[in-house]
Amino acid sequence: MQNRETEMSRRSFLGKTGGLAVLVVAGGVTTVFADSKQSEQIKKNPQAYDWSQHDYVYLVDTDKCIGCGSCVRACQKENHVPPHRFRTWVERYVVSHDGHTHIDSPDGARNGFPPVVSDYNVAKAFFVPKLCNHCTHTPCVQVCPVGASYRTKDGLILVDEKRCIGCGYCVQACPYGSRFIHPELHVASKCTLCYHRITKGMLPACVQSCPVQARMLGDRKKNGDKVAEIIATSKVVRVLKPELLTEPNCYYKNLSKEVY
Repeated sequence: MQNRETEMSRRSFLGKTGGLAVLVVAGGVTTVFADSKQSEQIKKNPQAYDWSQHDYVYLVDTDKCIGCGSCVRACQKENHVPPHRFRTWVERYVVSHDGHTHIDSPDGARNGFPPVVSDYNVAKAFFVPKLCNHCTHTPCVQVCPVGASYRTKDGLILVDEKRCIGCGYCVQACPYGSRFIHPELHVASKCTLCYHRITKGMLPACVQSCPVQARMLGDRKKNGDKVAEIIATSKVVRVLKPELLTEPNCYYKNLSKEVY
């Protein structure tokens, strides 16, 4: 009786989502996919992707980033991000010898950066890509009144656009400024690490487009994964705002103290 009720509730859910979120049962694991094309492929071949076999992590090497903006442009094109909104962006830090720090990100660094004209002696300058940190203990999921923000079993934070009411609570709660309300859809929008790509074995658009390999995607459950190994063993890997105890899954290598 319980199995019959569960199956009926699943069918009811499928009927209400209109294809924007699809429930797939494979090997006893119930999976929610926000991408309709991805979902149709999984339904035809339930073994195509098993989210219980993945645990994604993201790594940025700030020593490599050149601030070219290729990642921002690739993200906007891949995910149809509206103008002047960003799922990922790049910040430039210019630090003087007396400790003053100037931070800018013109149009999210979509077109790179202009030369800096400052009235102080520059000690160092560097670029820092930013995106959703896909936290383990995330405030955005906790404050959502309708359960539209959720964490998947493979470690990503996603938004069910069908359920989202656009209240903006999650935008305010995110300590990393990685969410916005879509001006046309009126729902919360953010980086998904290109979930529709990585579940097919592809790289996120930002990672694939980076000309210097400053951005990297890893998988803790994949044997011999180099990115996961760097995160686990390197002494120069940090997270943003560790004092908040959100346990981000976006890591930074060689991050300068002016950032964290």
